[in-house]
Amino acid sequence: MSRPTGWTALLACLALVPACSDGDDDEGGGNEVQCPSGGTQLTEQNFGRAFLDTYCTRCHSSTLTGAARNGAPVGFDWDRIESVRLHAKQMNEEAGANADGSVNRDMPLNDPRPSDDQRRQLSEWLACGAP
Repeated sequence: MSRPTGWTALLACLALVPACSDGDDDEGGGNEVQCPSGGTQLTEQNFGRAFLDTYCTRCHSSTLTGAARNGAPVGFDWDRIESVRLHAKQMNEEAGANADGSVNRDMPLNDPRPSDDQRRQLSEWLACGAP
């Protein structure tokens, strides 16, 4: 009897797989900002570090623990450029902009907050690999 139940469970799981998609699987370009041809003029030194330190690292820092992170997930540490690059898509979805011109204002949770133009710059910088 366990064999039919196992097959039934497997079929049920396979039937649900397409339903798990969020519909944003980047096929056809999606709504993500693209790195401008020829790259970006924005770098960690002339844009990224100041942006991150001003708006992000008060919660997203490897030096913060527990309640001091204000809910920021462990490992999402914007004081470490490797973490920024690893989580660029998530960062953009919370604080950047979209190719259609709309901006994502979920982060930061409180002031100071970046302007829409700064959020667009963040998206460009991230799209180019956060150089």
